[in-house]
Amino acid sequence: MSAFASHFSFEFRTGLRDRPLLLMNYLFPLSFYVVVSLLMTQLNPTFGPDIIPTMVIFVTLTSLILGLPNPLVSAREAGIFRSYRVNGVPALSVILVPALTTAMHTLIASLLVAFTAPLLFDAPLPVNRGGFALFLVLTIFAMAGLGVLIGVISTSTRITILWSQLIFLPSIIIGGLMVPRSALTGVLAKIGSLMPSTYSVQIYDTLARGIGVDAKTILSVVVLLAGGILAFALASYLFSWDSHNTARRASAWLALTVAIPFIIGMMLL
Repeated sequence: MSAFASHFSFEFRTGLRDRPLLLMNYLFPLSFYVVVSLLMTQLNPTFGPDIIPTMVIFVTLTSLILGLPNPLVSAREAGIFRSYRVNGVPALSVILVPALTTAMHTLIASLLVAFTAPLLFDAPLPVNRGGFALFLVLTIFAMAGLGVLIGVISTSTRITILWSQLIFLPSIIIGGLMVPRSALTGVLAKIGSLMPSTYSVQIYDTLARGIGVDAKTILSVVVLLAGGILAFALASYLFSWDSHNTARRASAWLALTVAIPFIIGMMLL
């Protein structure tokens, strides 16, 4: 347990000292939050109630989908995982510690958004704090699982960019952040329903705003929870200690089965 705590402490401090990680965890998402909120509140006065959910989801996408995979790939390529293995560090710790530390940074940045948005942009606070907590935890959990899975299956940092952008860009454009789901129809609505952000927005809109629980909210909770669990399970199963040893328990394409909960959600939402 002490070794796990030491590993966690080291990774957490690295997230504050390493410039690329500091950029992805704090500087970029928080700067984007301030600039976009200033712009959108001037162009669209009705944007205020959407600032907190939109920017919190953006923070999680940036830190966990864009920022988390690269250090995992870089550590494997540098042989750091081999040294972990020699010293008896379990594979599960190698996966969980970066996910937990990045999730902690994401939580801090998300709370900064939630606490400052009412002061800076007159954004309304969530009516139901428990609903907001559930929204935040499930969003971070699902995004962290996907980020770890991308890091495990990617053979290089260039490949992580491709996989990450397959989630990041659609989530921003058609995943309920820039364009409301109600404004999308046909194929775009279906593709948007494959994005975890769509289910995060649904949870916030009903639970955090105090509207109440409905079938779509329950479905969204189940999809994010199942997606996160499946992503971590697949990452653990497909984990490789060494980039020079390409042998895996199964093909990396097995990772695509992580989409199953979201496909089911797409058909039911």
